[in-house]
Amino acid sequence: MLTRRHFIQTTTALFSAALPASLIATPVTAQGKWATWDARVTPQNYDPATTNPWGFHSRFLPQRVEANDGLTVGDIHVDAVARYLYHVDADGTAMRYGVAIARGNLYEPGTYTVRRKAKWPTWTPTAQMIKRDPHLYAKHEDGVEGGPTNPLGSRALYLYVGNRDTYLRIHGTPSPWSIGSRASSGCVRMVMPHIIGLYDRVATGSTAHLYAPES
Repeated sequence: MLTRRHFIQTTTALFSAALPASLIATPVTAQGKWATWDARVTPQNYDPATTNPWGFHSRFLPQRVEANDGLTVGDIHVDAVARYLYHVDADGTAMRYGVAIARGNLYEPGTYTVRRKAKWPTWTPTAQMIKRDPHLYAKHEDGVEGGPTNPLGSRALYLYVGNRDTYLRIHGTPSPWSIGSRASSGCVRMVMPHIIGLYDRVATGSTAHLYAPES
């Protein structure tokens, strides 16, 4: 299990301050809407480094940062303390994004494999979610089609352990104001245009390291 202490000891070495300025089958009718939906959730004149109509702290905007030697290119690292997701690039840098993580004890640190990816995915609450919060999730037990109000948002990366789907996702959210907080039922949330930018750069088979929020 990766601990907060491990990450605190390594994250400052792995990632410095910012540098200076396979898919799930989807109905064809839904695929035809993807470009429209992408445009709907992406602000006009969008600049990842500065656009922030959502009002969260500017430190959660995407930034390119230096990465330490020895990291595997393509891996994802989630700092649950600072609420950052890092994607390691081949040039010794990483892209850093702000995220929201799970509330309470629902966050599950560990090492996972991205085995599936989806654009504008459908969403179905798990049985545990329905049991825990039936007033929120029971009405969605048959699933919710993809779209701008879908809880998985514009893109989703599906996290597995071996061949087992953990039901944990790194995904877009229709609640971007939650970035920087503990808000989800287990998943890692990103702003929709941010994960749109990340999605094509993440290969299936990549490793995602989710570090613990506390020791």
